[in-house]
Amino acid sequence: MMQKEMIFHRPINEYAYGYDRDTLHIMLQVKHDDVEAVELIFGDPYNFTEKTWNYEVKPMMKTGETTTVDYFKVAVEPPNHRMRYGFRVTGVNGEVIFYLERGIFTEPSTEIGDYFCVPYLHAVDNFNAPDWVKDTVWYQIFPERFRNGDDTITPAQAKDWGEGVITPRSFYGGDLQGVLDGLDYLVDLGITGLYFTPIFKAKSNHKYDTTDYFEIDPHFGDKETFKKLVDTCHARGIRVMLDAVFNHSGYEFAPFQDVLTHQQDSKYKDWFHIHAFPIVETPRPNYETFGFVSRMPKLNTTNKEVEDYLLRVSRYWIEAFDIDGWRLDVANEVDHRFWRRFREEVKAVKPDVYILGEIWHDSMKWLQGDQFDAVMNYPLVDSLLDFLVTQEIDKRGFIDRLTQLLHMYPQNVTEHLFNMLASHDTARLITQAGDNRAIAKLMYLFQFSYPGSPCIYYGDEIGMVGGEEPASRACMVWEEEEQDTALRNYLKTLIQLRKTEAGFSSQSNFSFVENDSALLIYQKDASHAIYTFMINPTAQSLPLEDTPAGETLLSTASGDALAGFGYHVVKTTK
Repeated sequence: MMQKEMIFHRPINEYAYGYDRDTLHIMLQVKHDDVEAVELIFGDPYNFTEKTWNYEVKPMMKTGETTTVDYFKVAVEPPNHRMRYGFRVTGVNGEVIFYLERGIFTEPSTEIGDYFCVPYLHAVDNFNAPDWVKDTVWYQIFPERFRNGDDTITPAQAKDWGEGVITPRSFYGGDLQGVLDGLDYLVDLGITGLYFTPIFKAKSNHKYDTTDYFEIDPHFGDKETFKKLVDTCHARGIRVMLDAVFNHSGYEFAPFQDVLTHQQDSKYKDWFHIHAFPIVETPRPNYETFGFVSRMPKLNTTNKEVEDYLLRVSRYWIEAFDIDGWRLDVANEVDHRFWRRFREEVKAVKPDVYILGEIWHDSMKWLQGDQFDAVMNYPLVDSLLDFLVTQEIDKRGFIDRLTQLLHMYPQNVTEHLFNMLASHDTARLITQAGDNRAIAKLMYLFQFSYPGSPCIYYGDEIGMVGGEEPASRACMVWEEEEQDTALRNYLKTLIQLRKTEAGFSSQSNFSFVENDSALLIYQKDASHAIYTFMINPTAQSLPLEDTPAGETLLSTASGDALAGFGYHVVKTTK
């Protein structure tokens, strides 16, 4: 008998959503290897002939399977933008049931109220992220360490570029003029989006302790330089995204300094979460902070004055400088109401601005069309590392993880996720990969062929190494003789393929291919071709069996053998 208790659907989130104005995506989850076929029964809830409901039937496609569950999906155009629906489920043993909102039936119910319901597909309710993001290749810049372009604003305590031991308080003098000076390099690499960690006035080198949200840090430059940078980037086809730290401010933020001075008599005391007066910083602060960092007091975003202040900040940098996106630091610790207001405000100024939240876990609550356009896809890199480096999971475990991830969000959400392999918050990619550049190349290949928007952390493309921060925040190496130019050229190739081949974009369907070898095989099904990716996750050479005919795009194969940690990519025209 079918395990009916394993069948699951709800008409919300990733299980039922508007992909566009006219199309609904519907997903059903069932026990692995328990179901032979699923069909969607659907129709207009008002379309009756006498007392008989007129419905259609459409087969659903199995889009993924794990060791525990299988997923079936279908795209359908609801008649008149409204729909009642249910599922006809056929088990592997031939049993047939009808899975509806009000239970499981042996025959199609004649009561329309028994069926799942989409009352009306409103375009305004759909998830709607900027279309340009899907084709963007990002490059993350930590401004203090990318390039020094103006010695006159370098901090007095700065070390010589790249010299000495990096500490949490080291300064080296990177600035915005340095980024302008490095644009030719980035254009040559193929970059079309720059993500900057904070550039606003702050005491630290990382600037996540904002002192003034309306000012550029003087060690980075001024507003005139930043305007020139944004305009130059736009002229060269590059988008610009800034980092907003709205969960907390810096210790020197004027309102917090006022609280320190006037304590409970400060007019800003409700701007923060203060538990008692006088304020105590050690051994732990008696006010809420980022972590337990006393120099990063948490902002009370439910306070109307705080809300209005931060929303002014959000609008200002778009209106005055035409930035293209906001990356939101510690986004999951700020209330949803604030983020809804934030979206309304920034989208009113620039409808196609990109809103990216820093969230490291399941983020469906923020990705329903009323808050963020995407989150940083840390589960992707964690799974790649667990599979290829630490080997905490085998091939089956990796497929299970990625299949679950591919079905965690609606497809239009997945297409806009921010896919990075390293950042200022992690060790560098080569170091994470155990100093194995072949493994790093496999991770890049997967990143650039996976749905979403890929990002490279500055310097990773030339093989820079470094453990957790501050080691991962070293000065960019500009001397070509000290760069891994082979790795950089490999990244240039992937970026070019991303721009020219549908199989390296979000505009093709991703699926794993079951096989009995150790090879990890997956395909991207595009409109005019199928792209087959064959990855060797072992250090040993493996035979290439049943290789599809077509054009080889990338390969480390020699004859019929695939080198250890090698790859083979074939494009087969339909």
